[in-house]
Amino acid sequence: MARPARPADAGAERGRLASAGAGRFELSGDGGFADAARLLAEGDAAFAGQGRVEVDLARVARVDSAGLALLLEWSLAARDAGRVLAYRNVPPAIASLAGISDVAELLSPAPGG
Repeated sequence: MARPARPADAGAERGRLASAGAGRFELSGDGGFADAARLLAEGDAAFAGQGRVEVDLARVARVDSAGLALLLEWSLAARDAGRVLAYRNVPPAIASLAGISDVAELLSPAPGG
């Protein structure tokens, strides 16, 4: 008897945005198509009214082009709102996608990250 095929993302941890206090946030889990729209809305709500936002990406497990698009959307929204947004601990996969897409300057890391 054949076993049912597992979905490609079986066992993947859902993307999660958590506050780390005073304008600091941590993105963890998968940064991809399954969670990008939800995370975009969560980030927009969480970042509203903040003059400076820092997002730590050290716990991002996997990322695809939707995850990169999410970070770019946050960056552009921050710029439009006059907010400073910086990313810390950008994973190599995200940096590589950003470099290939020629948008690396929009993911400028925070000092020390």
